[in-house]
Amino acid sequence: MDTIFFILSKVVQFCIEPLNWVIIFVFLGLVFLSLRKPALCKRFLIFALLDLLIVAWLPTSEVFLRILEDTVSKVELSTISEKDLGGIIILGGAIEGGQLALDRGEVSIYSSAERVTKAFELIRKFPDLPFIFSGFSGRLNPKGMSEADAFKQLIQEQGLSEAMAHYENQSRNTYENVLLMKPMMAEFGGRSDGGAAKPWLLITSATHMYRSVKIFQKQGLEVIPVPVDYQTANSLRWTSFDLQDGVENWNKLVHELVGLLAYEITGKI
Repeated sequence: MDTIFFILSKVVQFCIEPLNWVIIFVFLGLVFLSLRKPALCKRFLIFALLDLLIVAWLPTSEVFLRILEDTVSKVELSTISEKDLGGIIILGGAIEGGQLALDRGEVSIYSSAERVTKAFELIRKFPDLPFIFSGFSGRLNPKGMSEADAFKQLIQEQGLSEAMAHYENQSRNTYENVLLMKPMMAEFGGRSDGGAAKPWLLITSATHMYRSVKIFQKQGLEVIPVPVDYQTANSLRWTSFDLQDGVENWNKLVHELVGLLAYEITGKI
């Protein structure tokens, strides 16, 4: 059932991403051109152009991304003592493992690189805390090295101690991240004098944090959000047109909206 859910979420995301509709509009325009219906052909080509303009005009995506990013507030880490924490969680989604890492012998990092750099920072800041990196692959047909194994390679390349390192390399989405880490958190995390589990620091992208926290809460796990990889500022860039940034923004936005809706329907949050 989880596999069907995973595949359906990918299909739905592909179908509703705005840029993918450009392909559909152009295809329909060519179909009506071949049928000698120039008026309909022109209409669908105009739709394709409008779609591109909407995607490229950054405020159309930033206004919604900013709402997502501001839903979970940042916590001032300087006010938190190491003895009050259970550990550090790093969610996958920023590392290119797969066949590329195996073939080239080098691990590449996506635009969400702050998940990795913040993890390095906190591992150095709290050297006695256990940390868990969770992630296999978000691809439908993954091959090669898992994200967790790629992160392990990065830890070794950075010369960081692996004494407190733990890896979960089977999960394909956020729900599976949490479900597979839950027993690891119980095993490796510290407990307060009253016997309650201490909260873990959670590192993931700001747009992804709200959904992530909700899933942990549903599983009865306390986390302290450490959002990174912000995509928006305090003000919108009203005069900015950038197709590449727009595509990335819409991809993140649609991914989160599909995830939130699907998890709400299936009772995962």
